[in-house]
Amino acid sequence: MRYLYTFAMFLVTPLLVLRLLARGVRSRPYHRRWLERFGIFDTPGITGSLWVHAVSVGEVNAAEPLIKALRRDYPNAPLVITTVTPTGTARVHQLFGDSVFHVYLPYDLPFSVNRFLKRIRPRLALIVETEIWPNLYFACRRRGIPLMIVNARLSERSMRGYKPLRSLARSALRCVQLIAAQSRTDAARYRLLGADPEQVLVTGNMKFDMPIPQDAVAAGAAMREHWGPRRPVWMAASTHEGEELAVLEAHLKVLKRFPDALLVLAPRHPERFRLVENAARSLGFTVATRSVDGVPLPVHQVCVIDAMGQLMPFFAATDVAFVGGSLVPIGGHNVLEPAALSVPVLVGPYTFNFEEITDSLIEQGGAERVPDADQLGPDVLQLLLDGGKREQMGQAAQRVFERERGAVQRIMQLIDTLLQE
Repeated sequence: MRYLYTFAMFLVTPLLVLRLLARGVRSRPYHRRWLERFGIFDTPGITGSLWVHAVSVGEVNAAEPLIKALRRDYPNAPLVITTVTPTGTARVHQLFGDSVFHVYLPYDLPFSVNRFLKRIRPRLALIVETEIWPNLYFACRRRGIPLMIVNARLSERSMRGYKPLRSLARSALRCVQLIAAQSRTDAARYRLLGADPEQVLVTGNMKFDMPIPQDAVAAGAAMREHWGPRRPVWMAASTHEGEELAVLEAHLKVLKRFPDALLVLAPRHPERFRLVENAARSLGFTVATRSVDGVPLPVHQVCVIDAMGQLMPFFAATDVAFVGGSLVPIGGHNVLEPAALSVPVLVGPYTFNFEEITDSLIEQGGAERVPDADQLGPDVLQLLLDGGKREQMGQAAQRVFERERGAVQRIMQLIDTLLQE
């Protein structure tokens, strides 16, 4: 099965390169550093590194407290961070600058993987959330590199996706020393996929340990003062194609009741920034952007956040937060950022990527589910009209966030044990 998989990877590699080139038309960073995806890059004499792989922005944000703990406890070990997307790369540079070595994860081809591992020479590999690459995993076992999946999650949808390759996934998972699952459900799914039950532990979700920027609350308060402290403000974060129009139509409903209301709209991907801005203008909204206007003025009805890593201060400045990727079958995004700041949360029907976190917030009263796009406007409006309910939901969300903290400490104890062994 592994040989068939590798043969298939060789066959699709030209298509992957064409996809890189095509995506580069919309986003120039895809054109850069593409040789790294074949394990070709220069290294500054790295040996004995601690390697963390985080696919994109969400995984990098989740890994932030773990990476900081690794830097604190192992200050002499080189830290290597790999990503797959340019947005994840930008987030790594924003958070850690030159204190870590960043490179793109190579395609799962034997020669690319071997070249990559030979250059970074890791003493430990940490894979964040859900990334099962058979050739990479087998190469780590062959080289004696301890491999650990941290903050591991596996949705029902991902389980179905692995079904045709279940025997191969099982063999790959047997190369892993430890799987630190986010929840009991995730742990059970990894066992069903073929992981050794004794190697699967439940440690919780590292995203509950994410640091809240010290200046986020102060910056949010300053923005509220700038555009009017009594002004109704709601935010739609990490939106995807098919959601922005629904959000803008919801804001039209809000404006009928609150003519001075402000919508803060943050598309998930940079290549959509300009498209979303133009869509808002075409509907007649007065639009500000983060890059041009900085902070919106009282005259603006919509503010498009056309920058990465800028959400926390805006969450702190809003009354209600809708988290995107959930009105369309993307699976939802991180609901913990607004929850950490005591902001009530709205989500759509599709939250399978953050199933247990979202369900917990809803059960505890910190979040509500919007059944469809048509109901988004009325639900936002209801919360903007009811300050008491907003306060109760915000407090409940913050309690859930605080209650679940501690996963990074538990994972660091497991890492310490692996490295000692």
